[in-house]
Amino acid sequence: MVTQRLAAEFPGTANQLCALNYSTPFELLAATILSAQCTDTRVNLVTPQLFAAYPDPSALAHADPERVEAIIRTTGFFRAKTKNLIGMAQAIDARFAGEVPTDIADLVTVPGVSRKTANVVRSVAFGLPGLPVDTHVLRVSKRLGLTEFEDPVKVEHALNALIAPADRGAFSLRMILHGRATCRARTPGCGRCVLADICPSAPTA
Repeated sequence: MVTQRLAAEFPGTANQLCALNYSTPFELLAATILSAQCTDTRVNLVTPQLFAAYPDPSALAHADPERVEAIIRTTGFFRAKTKNLIGMAQAIDARFAGEVPTDIADLVTVPGVSRKTANVVRSVAFGLPGLPVDTHVLRVSKRLGLTEFEDPVKVEHALNALIAPADRGAFSLRMILHGRATCRARTPGCGRCVLADICPSAPTA
């Protein structure tokens, strides 16, 4: 019921629902690293210049850190992100022949790539099963009674047991969109929520 209603509210594939602009898996990986503690809108303002200067892992692997910092400064935590971006590019260039790997076990060995980031790349860029768990997914899942866990990895596995592999990426993005638009952290809009009648956390009449 939850999956069907959210699909009707936010139609589309994981690729179509993703708000980050990209044209290759490498670009999506870089954009996702930049999106930590930053809005997708801000990331999309920065990435055209970044990708023009460094169009592939080899180029970014040999980048001058100060130049990268200058480009991405407005995304916040720019020094740490620069280190992660260059480290990511060096790993992909040296260990994966310049191609972003698809296996989550490989992805999480790359600097700056968390399990959440790996699942974003798998589900959005490659169309493979992947269910990224961010703060929105965790919050909405708990409110809906889909999980009692706090640990994102445990939440991911709990949701994987409920969602068909092909639907996991889009489901995660719909949960994120729902969390941003309606099921907000401090002031959830239960009065306009399409899930209110089946949500155990919604106020009763």
